[in-house]
Amino acid sequence: MELAHSLLLNEEAYNQLGEFQKAEFIFEWLQFLQKLLPVTSRADIRENQKKLVEQLTSLLNNSPGPPTRRLVAKNLAVLYSTGDTFSVYQTIDKCNELIRSKDDSPSYLPTKLAAVVCLGYLYKNLGRILGNSFTDTVGNVLKAMKNAESQGRYEIMLSLQNILNGLGATAIPCHRDIYKAARSCLTDRSMAVRCAAAKCLLELQNEAVFMWSTDLDSVVTLCFKSFEGSNYDVRLAVSKLLGTVLARAVTTKQTTASTRQNFHRISLEEAMELLGTGFLRGSCGFLRASGDMLKGTSSVSRDVRVGVTQAYVVFVSTLGGQWLERNFSAFLSHILDLVSQSHPKAIQTQMDAICCRRCVSFILRATVGGLLGEKAQIAAAKEICQAIWKLKKVVDAAMSDSNLETRITTTDVTASQHVLVCTLQELGSLIHGLGTTAAPLLQDSSAGILEAVISVILHPSISVRLTAAWCLRCIAVALPSYVSLLLDHCIERLSVLKSSPEAVTGYSFAVAALLGAVKHCPLGIPHGKGKVIMTVAEDLLCSASRNSRISLQRTQAGWLLIAALMTLGPAVVQHHLPRMLLLWKCIFPSSPKDLETEKTRGDSFTWQVTLEGRAGALCAIKSFVSHCAGLLTDEVVQRLLPPLPSAVDLLTQLSSIYKLYGNSLKTSSTVYRHKLYELLAVLPPKTYEGSFSAVLKELVADLTVPDSQIDASTFLLPPLCHANDLLLLGPLLQETDHRFIEEQLLLGNSIAGGSLEYDPYSVYEKVAKGDSVPKPLPPVLSVISAATRLFGVIFSHVAESRRLQVLEQLLDSIKQTKGSRQQIVQLNVVSAFSTSLKHLASCKGSLGPEEVRRSALTLVMGALKSNNPLLRCAAAECLARLAQVVSDSAFTAGLAQVSFDKLKSARDVVSRTGHSLALGCLYRYLGGIGSTQHLNACVGILYTLSQDSTSPDVQAWALHSLSLIVDLAGPLFHVHVEPTLSLVLMLLLTVPPAYAEVHQSLGRCLNALITTLGPELQGSSTTVSALRTSCLLGCAVMQDNPDCLVQAQAISCLQQLHMFAPRHVNLSSLVSCLCEILLDNSVLVNLCSSYLLLRRAVVACLHQLVQREAAEVSEYAVALVKESREDFTPDVNVREIGLEGALLGLLDKELDQRLCQDIKDTLSHMLTSMAVEKLSFWLKLCKDVLAASADFNTVASVDTTQEEETAKADDVSVLTSASVERSHPFSNPRWSTRVFAAECVCKIISQCENADSAHFDITLAQERKQRDSRDDFLVLHLSDLIRMAFMAATDHSDQLRLSGLQTLLIVVRKFAAVPEPEFPGHVILEQYQANVGAALRPAFAPETPPDVTAKACQVCSAWIASGVVSDLNDLRRVHQLLVSSLVKVQAGKEAQSQQYNESTSTMEILAVLKAWAEVYIVAVEKQKNLSDAHNHLLKIANSTEESYRDTASSASGLLDLVQADLGTLSKLWLAALQDFALLTLPSEYASQLPAEGGTFYTAETIENARPHYYNSWALILYATALWLTSTGFIIVDPDEGVTNLSRPVTPTTMCQDSSSRPLVKSPEDVNTDRFHLILGITVESLCSPRSDAAMENIIACLRALQALFEVPWPRSKIGGDQELGVELLNVLHRLILTRESPDIQLAALEVVRLILFAAQEHVKEKRRSAEVDDGAAEKETLPEFGEGKDTGGLVPGKSLVFATLELCVCILVRQLPQLNPKLTCSPAVQSGKHLLLSEDGSRLVSAALVILSDVPAICSPEVLLVFVVAFL
Repeated sequence: MELAHSLLLNEEAYNQLGEFQKAEFIFEWLQFLQKLLPVTSRADIRENQKKLVEQLTSLLNNSPGPPTRRLVAKNLAVLYSTGDTFSVYQTIDKCNELIRSKDDSPSYLPTKLAAVVCLGYLYKNLGRILGNSFTDTVGNVLKAMKNAESQGRYEIMLSLQNILNGLGATAIPCHRDIYKAARSCLTDRSMAVRCAAAKCLLELQNEAVFMWSTDLDSVVTLCFKSFEGSNYDVRLAVSKLLGTVLARAVTTKQTTASTRQNFHRISLEEAMELLGTGFLRGSCGFLRASGDMLKGTSSVSRDVRVGVTQAYVVFVSTLGGQWLERNFSAFLSHILDLVSQSHPKAIQTQMDAICCRRCVSFILRATVGGLLGEKAQIAAAKEICQAIWKLKKVVDAAMSDSNLETRITTTDVTASQHVLVCTLQELGSLIHGLGTTAAPLLQDSSAGILEAVISVILHPSISVRLTAAWCLRCIAVALPSYVSLLLDHCIERLSVLKSSPEAVTGYSFAVAALLGAVKHCPLGIPHGKGKVIMTVAEDLLCSASRNSRISLQRTQAGWLLIAALMTLGPAVVQHHLPRMLLLWKCIFPSSPKDLETEKTRGDSFTWQVTLEGRAGALCAIKSFVSHCAGLLTDEVVQRLLPPLPSAVDLLTQLSSIYKLYGNSLKTSSTVYRHKLYELLAVLPPKTYEGSFSAVLKELVADLTVPDSQIDASTFLLPPLCHANDLLLLGPLLQETDHRFIEEQLLLGNSIAGGSLEYDPYSVYEKVAKGDSVPKPLPPVLSVISAATRLFGVIFSHVAESRRLQVLEQLLDSIKQTKGSRQQIVQLNVVSAFSTSLKHLASCKGSLGPEEVRRSALTLVMGALKSNNPLLRCAAAECLARLAQVVSDSAFTAGLAQVSFDKLKSARDVVSRTGHSLALGCLYRYLGGIGSTQHLNACVGILYTLSQDSTSPDVQAWALHSLSLIVDLAGPLFHVHVEPTLSLVLMLLLTVPPAYAEVHQSLGRCLNALITTLGPELQGSSTTVSALRTSCLLGCAVMQDNPDCLVQAQAISCLQQLHMFAPRHVNLSSLVSCLCEILLDNSVLVNLCSSYLLLRRAVVACLHQLVQREAAEVSEYAVALVKESREDFTPDVNVREIGLEGALLGLLDKELDQRLCQDIKDTLSHMLTSMAVEKLSFWLKLCKDVLAASADFNTVASVDTTQEEETAKADDVSVLTSASVERSHPFSNPRWSTRVFAAECVCKIISQCENADSAHFDITLAQERKQRDSRDDFLVLHLSDLIRMAFMAATDHSDQLRLSGLQTLLIVVRKFAAVPEPEFPGHVILEQYQANVGAALRPAFAPETPPDVTAKACQVCSAWIASGVVSDLNDLRRVHQLLVSSLVKVQAGKEAQSQQYNESTSTMEILAVLKAWAEVYIVAVEKQKNLSDAHNHLLKIANSTEESYRDTASSASGLLDLVQADLGTLSKLWLAALQDFALLTLPSEYASQLPAEGGTFYTAETIENARPHYYNSWALILYATALWLTSTGFIIVDPDEGVTNLSRPVTPTTMCQDSSSRPLVKSPEDVNTDRFHLILGITVESLCSPRSDAAMENIIACLRALQALFEVPWPRSKIGGDQELGVELLNVLHRLILTRESPDIQLAALEVVRLILFAAQEHVKEKRRSAEVDDGAAEKETLPEFGEGKDTGGLVPGKSLVFATLELCVCILVRQLPQLNPKLTCSPAVQSGKHLLLSEDGSRLVSAALVILSDVPAICSPEVLLVFVVAFL
C-alpha cells in the first residue's frame, strides 16, 4: 500500500492488481491525497493538476463505491480550490453529462451517483467562484431526481445541501425549485432520503426567507407528515429542521427592502401554537380534522407526537438558556396546556394521557433540566409551584361542593390531574438535581414549595396523589434534613384525617415514598420513626373493617406502610418483625376449609378488600425478603411458610371467585396474582415445593390464555437477549437521549408504557437505571412478566417427567391458537422457557431425557421462524442456552447442522436471519463448537449470506453472527482472518450508506478481527502490515459514514488499534476526529451529537488515549482549533481553556451518568499526567468553575463579633475581588461539577507533593522562579487554594461544603510549616487565618448537617494543632467553635437533633472529641518539647531565655485553652473509650451488652455507630493516657462512682446494670479500672491489627503506653504483674515482626524500655521492703531478688528477661544480619562488606542496646552467672 502514497496515482502498480485490490488501492491513494493536497505547495499542484484531474475524473467512470466517490469529490474540490480553476467548468460539464446519460442500468448507477456527489463538493468548496453555472447544474440534478431510485434521491439531496452551503445567498434563484424537490423527499418511503431532505432543507432555510415567513405553515405541516411512519434518525433530523425554522421565525429581524413586504415575524405564542397543533392533531392540517378525529375515534400517531416533542426541545435549545429564562412563564403555560382540559381529545383515554404526559415531562426535563443554570432552575421551580397553586385553587373550588357524587366527577378536577402530574414530576426532578443547593428555595415562604406539594396529596386523582408522594421523595433525597420533618407531618395528617379516603391513600403514599428515600440519605432518620410507622400501619389495618367506606383504602395503606418500612433494612425491621409476622399470619385463612367458608359468605366488595389486603401482605413480605436478607434465619423462614399454601390455594380459586362476582374483581385478582408470583420468585424454591404443581398450572394458564391480547415482546424479550444482539434491532432498543419518549413507539399503539398509578407499591422502590420516575407496567402486562420469571424458577426445580408434560402443554397451546394471538402465546412461552434455561445454566442443572430435549427444540425452532425480529433474536439466544444446558457435543453439532441445512435451502429473510444468528449464539455459550470443520462451514455460509445485496437485513444478521464467531472461535479462526478482513473491506466500500444496519454489523466484525489479531498488529512482516493497513482503511471508511453508530464503531476500532499498535495510529487525526464530534455539538449536547452511544465511544477513546499520551492529546486538540476551519465551530473557547476545560464544560451539560463518569476519569488521568507541568492552567480551570457561581452572599451570614472586624474585612476582600474579573468561561456550573473541581484541587496538591519539594517551600520556589520564569510552584498559588477552599466550604451545597473543607484540611496540613520569608518566626498561612475562620464558622451553625460539622471539627483541630497561629486571641476564634460543639456534646444524646439517625450524633460527638484530643495531644507535646529544649538551653547558655519565654507562653497558652474544659473532656473521652471497648467485644458477648446502648450510641444503631468509633478511638485513647499521666493517676473525681459518663469497664462490671454496681469506688479501684481500660484497648488493637490499620493508630497506641508508663503508679502495676509484662512484650515483638516502619519499631522499643524500667523499680522496691522488714543488722544475709531465682533459670513464655532478649535480638539481627550464626554462610554476609547502618537503623540498634544494658538489673545472680559463662 506504500505504492499508493504519491501525489499522482501510480498507474503501473494499480494495473497489476486484481479487481478488489484495485478498489482498495484507489481508496488508499485518495485518502493519502486528501491529507497531502492541503500541505503541498501551490506550484507543485499546478504542475501536476492536469494529470491529477484526469485521473480523478476517470475514476468517476469506474463505478466507485460510496466512500470512494465521496473522496474523489472532496479531492477534486480541494484540488481546484488550492490550484487553478481553469478546467473546473469542464469537470462540471462532464459531471452533468454523466447525470444526463440515458443509461439506467444498475451497473451505471454508481457513476451517476459519483457525478452528483462531485458536483456537491465542487460547489461547496468553490461556491461563488463558479458564477451562474449553478442554475444549469441544479436544474440538471433536479431533473435527474424525477426518475432516480432511493440511492439517487439520497445523494441528490445531500449534494444540493452542499451546493446551497457553498453558494449562500447567491443561490436564491434556485431556492424555490430545491424547496419543491426537498418537500417530496421529506415524505419519501426511504428513511435515508427523508433524513437527507431534512438536512437539505436545514441548509436552505439559512438563506430562504420564505421558509420561516410566508411558507412557514407549509413547512410545519410538511414536517408533521414526515414524522408519520418515521424512524429515530428521521425524527432527529426533521425535529432539528422544524425547531430551527421556528426559532428563526421567532428571532430574525428582516431588514432588506427586497423581502420586507413579504416578511412577517411571528410571535412566540404563534410559533408554539404551530407546534402544539402537530402535538394535538398530528399531520391532518390546521383548520380541518378527519371525520374520525371529530368523532373522537382517532388519536394522533405516536411517531408524530414524539417527533413534535423533540422539535419543541430543539426549538428551545436553539433559542438558548437565556431566552428560556426570560420566556419561561409563557413556555410553561403552553406546554402544560397540551395536557389540560383545553384539548380533551389528546387525553381522552388513559393510554393517550400517559403518552402525552411523558412527552410533556420530556420537554420540561430536556429544557429546564438541560439548559438552565442552578439559579434559573430555582426561579423555574417557583414558576412551576405557582402553576400548582393555581390548579389547587380550581380543585378546592370543585371540592367544596358538599355532594360527594358531583365532587368526584367534576370536570375541572379530572382535567387538572394530568397537568399536576407533569408539574409535580418536573418539580421533583428539578429539586433532586439541585440537591442541597435548593435549600433557599424550600426556605422561601413566599414560594411555598412544600405547602404546594403537600396540598395536592388530597387530590381526588390517584395519579396526582402518587406523583405528589414521588415529588416529596425527590425533595427528601435532595435535602435529607427534610425527611424526618416531612415524615412527621405526613404521619400526623394521616392520623388526623384517617376518615378521609383521599387522605389515607395520599398520606400513606407520601410516607411510603419518604421511607423509600431514606436509603439514599446517608444521614438516615431517627430509629424511633419505624416504631411510629408500624403502629400507624397496624392501626389502619385493625380499623379497616370498622368503616366500609374506607376499608379498602385503609387496608391498602396499612400494608403499603409496612412494605415501605422494610426498605429501612434489618437494623430497624428486626424490632418489628414479630408484629409483622403476626399480621402476615392473620391475613390468610389458616386452612382450605376456612377459604371455602370465605367463598360462600363474601360479596364483591369484601372480596375486593380481601384481595387488596392479601396482595399488600404479599408485597410486604417480598419487600422484607428483598431488603432484609440478613434476618431470614431458619426460624423466621419457618414462620413465613404457613400462610403460603393458603395463598396458593386462593390463587387457584381466583377464576371461580371472578366468575361469581364479575368484572369488579378483575384488577384486584390480577394484582394479587402478580404480587404472589413476585414473592414466590424471591423465596427459596424449597420453601414452597409442595405447591409447585398448583402454581405451575396457573402459570401455564397465564402464559397461554392471557387476559391481554397485547404484544409484550418489547419488555419481555430484551432482558433475555444479549445486549450486543439488540444492536441488530435498531436504535429504539438502545440507550439514546430520547429513550424516555421513544420507548413508547416500541410498545405499539395498544400499550401506553409504564406509569406510577399502575402500581402504588413502586413508590418506595429503587428507580430503574436511567429513569427519573418509576414506570410500572399495567397489571395485565406485569402479571405476564412476573409469570415468566417465576416459571423459570419453578421449571428448573420440578421433576424431569413433569417438565415434559409442561412443554407439551405449551406446544399444544401454541398450535391451537392462530394469527396474532398465536404470536402472543408463542412470545410468552419462549420468554418463560428462556428464563428457565438461564436458571438451569446458573445452577448447572440438566434439562432431562431425549423427549424433553426434543420438545424444547421444537418450541425454540418454531420461534426462530417468527416474523417478529425481536422474538427471532431471543429464540437464537434460547437455542444457544439450550445447547449450553444439555452440554452434549453431538446435540450441539446437530443444532448447528439444522441451521446449516436451513440456510442452504431457505430463501426467505426470516429463516436466513434467525438461523444465521443462531450459529453465532452457539459459539457465545459454548466457547466455540471446537471443530475446524464446523467452523469452516459456519464461516462459508455466513460469507455467502453477508454478500446477499438483495436483503440488507440478511447481510446485517449474517455479519453480526460472523462477528460473534470471530470473537469467540479463538485461535481456530486465525486462518480465516485475511479473507474475512477482505470481505469486510469490500462490503464497506460497496454497500450504500443508507443501509446503516449493514455498516454497523461490518463495524462489529472489524472490531472483532482487530481483537483477534491483538498484539500481532505491531509486527513488521508484509502480511501483518497488509492486515494493519486494511484495518486502518476500514476505520477510515466508517469514520466518513453519515450514521452516528457506524462512526462510534469506527472510533471503537481505532481505540483497539491504538491499544495494540499505537505507533501505527495517527494520533493527531484521531484526536481531531474526536474533538470535532464532541465539541462542535456541545451547544446542543443532548440533540446534535445525536447518539449517546457515539458520545460514549468518543469519551471512552479519549479516556484510553490520555492514559498514555495526555500531553499530546491536549496539544492536538488546541492545534485543531487554531486551524480555524470554517466547518468546525466549537461552543467553547478551546484555545483558552484547552481540551480539559472543554471536557469540564461537557461534564456540566451532560446528563448521562455513565458518560459523566468517563469524562471524570479522562480528566483525572490528564490531571495526573500534566497538572504539575501546567499548574497555573489547572488551578485557573478549577478556580473558574468554583468562582463562576460562588454565592457572594454567604459572608453576610457569617457571625462576626466585635473583635472579629478585621477577619470580616479579610473575608469580604477574598470574595469581592471576583466581581471585577471578566466573565467566566463557565457559566453557572452545577454543584456536581464544582464538587469535581474541588476534588481536582486536592489531587493537584497530591501530585505536587510527589513531584518537587519546592512546591511547599516559598523561598526555594521564588528563587527558582527568578531563574526560570516558566517554572511554577504550588506555594505561589496559596491564595488561590485558600480562596477556592473558602468558596466551596461556604456554598449552599452540602457535598461541595464537604469537598471545600477537605481541601482546606489538606492545605492546612501541607502548608502549616512553610515559613514566611519576609517575617521571620511566622508561617505563610498566618495571613489567611481570617479566611479559615470564616470558612469554618458556617459549619457550626445549628442547622448544619452533622457530617459537615464533623468534617469542620477535623479542620479546626488541624488548624489549632498546626501552630500557624501563635496569638491566643486569634486562636480563640477557632477554639470557640470547638467549645460550642463541646457544649452540644455535654447535653447528651437525648438532647441531640431528631432530624437524622442517632448514629449521626455519634459521628458528630466523636468528631468533636477527636478534635479536642488532637488539640490536647499537640499542646502537651509542645509543652514537653519546650521543656526538654529549655533544659538543653540551660546547659548551653542563658542568652536565649527571652525567646524561649515567648514560645513557651504560646505553648502553655494553648494548653491553658484546653485545660479549662479538661475536666469535662476527660469524662467524655473515658466514656467514648468505654463505648469502643464494648463495641469491640466478640459477637458471642452481644447478648451481654447494655440494653440501652452506650454513652454515645443507642443499642438500635450499634452497627451504624461502629465505623465512627473505629475512626476516632486512637487519638482519644492517646489523649486520655496523656491526661491520666498529667494527673499522675492521683486526682479522682469525687462523684466518679455515680457518674454515667465514665462507667469503668472491667470484666466484672462491663455488662452489669448500673443498679448492681457499687455507688462509690475507692481512688485505687477507679485508677485500676482506667488503667485496664486503656491497656485492654491498646493490647487488643496491637495484638491483631488489621492489615489496613492506619499507622497513625498504631503509633497512637504505642505513645499512649509510653505516656502511661512515664508515671509511677501504672509502672507499679505493670512491674508487679510479670505475666502482664510478658504478654505486652510478646505483643510488641509480633508488632515489630509485622510492621517495617522505623517509627513504629522505635516507639515499641521505648515502651519495652519503660516496661523494663518498671520491672527494675519493682525489684528495687522488693529489696527496699526486705531491708526494712529484716533490719539493718542482718543486711549481709538478705535474700537476692531478680528473675530466675525461684525458677532456676529463664522460662520462655513466662520470663520477662527472655521476652526482652528475644525482642532486642530480633531488632539487632534485622539491622546486623552478621550477628546471626545461621546467616553467616549466606553470600551477602560472606562478602565481607559491612553495610553502613541507615540513620533509622542506627537509632533502632542504639535503643535495643540501651534496653539490653538494663536487663541485668532485673536478673538474679544465678541468671547473671549463666550469661557470663555464655559470653565467655
